[in-house]
Amino acid sequence: MHRIRTTKTETNRAILLLHCPDKRGIVASVTDFLNQNNANIVSLDQHVDHEEKVFYMRVEWELEDFGIPKEKIAEFFGTLIADKYAMNWKLYFSTDKPRMALFVSKMSHCLFDILSRYTAGEWNVEIPVIISNHPNMQPVAERFGIDYHYIPITKDNKAEQEAKEIELLKEYEIDFSVLARYMQVLSDDFVSRFPNKIINIHHSFLPAFAGAKPYHAAHARGVKIIGATSHYVTSDLDEGPIIVQDVTQCSHIDTVESLVRKGRDLEKIVLSKAISKHLERKLLVYKNRTVVFN
Repeated sequence: MHRIRTTKTETNRAILLLHCPDKRGIVASVTDFLNQNNANIVSLDQHVDHEEKVFYMRVEWELEDFGIPKEKIAEFFGTLIADKYAMNWKLYFSTDKPRMALFVSKMSHCLFDILSRYTAGEWNVEIPVIISNHPNMQPVAERFGIDYHYIPITKDNKAEQEAKEIELLKEYEIDFSVLARYMQVLSDDFVSRFPNKIINIHHSFLPAFAGAKPYHAAHARGVKIIGATSHYVTSDLDEGPIIVQDVTQCSHIDTVESLVRKGRDLEKIVLSKAISKHLERKLLVYKNRTVVFN
């Protein structure tokens, strides 16, 4: 069965994300640049980290009637504004459709949640490929009309198989990847090629309850909350910049099975929220922290 996706009319907008050393005049300079070119600003968020002395900003505006051609905006902004303030900045357009790859192993809860949102047209994204170290999810990929690549990985063939995965990401022109409960640790070489372009999800018992059965260990300790964390992947395992976290209550009446069920519900919700923030261009990463705009 091939996927059927609803379509939505996309407003043609530009989104600018930036951070730079904090100083006076940044907001005025950016908004003056936009106003002088007849921009209709629809969203503007800013934040100052006083400890680091760093200024963060996200501004979104409609391109209809904007005075600078779309293909020239980056050149004009860089020359007139960004260089002056030593900005680290990126410009995005709402009509661009990112291409997302999914990595999955045997657990399907995050995969199905992502694919249901994708099929419903909830996100402005394409999912051309699913990559897995197990064959289990191939029927799911076929049901949604998405290419599936089974790449088994062992300690002896890891480098060779990761090279195949990297080639697939290039072949499918992938913009970012999501580890939808992909139970393999990516190598430093793999991760370094895609900074802030790999999103992961895991339970929030770390570091207290590490290992293969965190819910069993948490149950034995009588925990009162469980949680999930989504973050960008770095070479430091499970310590990348955090995007979204959430928790839910539990009690003495919970069994291991109910804790696992609650945990999986949280994982898929938190992961989908993180994907949404990434797609909406509402994330800025500085050092190992994120600024997440509303």
